[in-house]
Amino acid sequence: MYFVLVAKDKPTGDLRAKRRLAHLEFIADKQSAFKFGGPLLDEAGKVAGSLMILEMEDRAALDRYMAQDPYFKDGGIFDSVEVYQTRWIVPEENPGALKAEIERQKAADRQRGGQ
Repeated sequence: MYFVLVAKDKPTGDLRAKRRLAHLEFIADKQSAFKFGGPLLDEAGKVAGSLMILEMEDRAALDRYMAQDPYFKDGGIFDSVEVYQTRWIVPEENPGALKAEIERQKAADRQRGGQ
């Protein structure tokens, strides 16, 4: 399962700097779970949070991961964390997946009467 995390930093930005090394060391051997991970930047280019796309067995596995990551544990650096489950569509992870998704959508449209 894929999960998107949109995490916005607490107003006191010093927590990120204090925990960054521990976070990087923690994720160093977990890179295979990451499809993407990086900072959210505001209009001035200042770090405002993090965006992560992780592949985990289920939500419980994601929760276990977050309980150990220094950016999340012990109150963490984030003011808010939004978690969404998603499906991979593009670019195709598996050849033919987009065509199959198009066919599923056509079938769903036919069932709704072509709307």
